[in-house]
Amino acid sequence: MNIEDFREFCLSLPGSSEKMPFQAFRAAQSILAFYAGDKIFCFFDIDKFDKCTIKCAPDFIDELKARYNAVDAPYNMNPRYWISIRFNDDMPDREIKYWIHKSYDIVSKNP
Repeated sequence: MNIEDFREFCLSLPGSSEKMPFQAFRAAQSILAFYAGDKIFCFFDIDKFDKCTIKCAPDFIDELKARYNAVDAPYNMNPRYWISIRFNDDMPDREIKYWIHKSYDIVSKNP
């Protein structure tokens, strides 16, 4: 998956938008975040594009980590509710998209 396909997928979810919300932080100026309403459901570093961080239901996190090497704890987010997924690892693109959509659902259903 390339960065443009990934971005188009995230923006294809109803009412989603994108922002670069961390411009005030030198180490995070290249983070692109996708929102459902005013809540982030996915973000990644546009300079690296090596992984994304998404919201995940706590019931699935341990299972996903056990099943895929690509799934790991997120950087600087609560590991009880967020995961990072490395691209081009053992999780297929269609599965990554599935979990991004689930993240979008979690965020959009919890105002």
